[in-house]
Amino acid sequence: MSIENKQKQVEATLRLAPVVPVVIIEDARHAVPMARALVAGGTPAIEVTLRTPAALDAIKAIAAEVEGAMVGVGTVLSARDLHAAHKAGAKFAVSPGVSPGLLDAADDSELPLLPGSATASEVMTLLERGYRYLKLFPAVPAGGHKLLGAWASPLPQVKFCPTGGISLSTAPDFLSLPNVVCVGGSWITPADKLRNGDWAGIEALAREAAALR
Repeated sequence: MSIENKQKQVEATLRLAPVVPVVIIEDARHAVPMARALVAGGTPAIEVTLRTPAALDAIKAIAAEVEGAMVGVGTVLSARDLHAAHKAGAKFAVSPGVSPGLLDAADDSELPLLPGSATASEVMTLLERGYRYLKLFPAVPAGGHKLLGAWASPLPQVKFCPTGGISLSTAPDFLSLPNVVCVGGSWITPADKLRNGDWAGIEALAREAAALR
């Protein structure tokens, strides 16, 4: 699949809702009811990060059992991560940054990548490789909505999903920008609600997020 077609898939995924839940899941048994709650709440694109041993099993379960979910993998650092996520059934991949090895692996993979960037030079490098949809990470420490606003004029062809330090109250600052498609947020699936199986609470947080735009 060409980079252009993969970028179109990334765009379609990012436009499903104003917020992509960023999930750190400790127990794969929680994956299916959590994902069903997120889909019911209106946030069907779900990034499950590779930060726990349960992540790949969670992705596999969501991909197989949750209708309407567009499950992706986050914290992708290597070609091995990319291959394992694709095998598990992920529909998209997200990285905190980029390396030449990861970009080469993404060229050879059918899995669309949303690569991370934090500087104008990184954005320009990714643009040369054919990427028009990028993640800004860590969004708030890197400069937040003011940084993205400053990039909108000189880099109008690039659109972003900023992630890192964003909350329900600050998301509108990002979503109001012309170069922001959506934001990534971990506040929708807090650890206590996952641990306690509070799926109704997660659905309510998803509904709040989905109503942002």
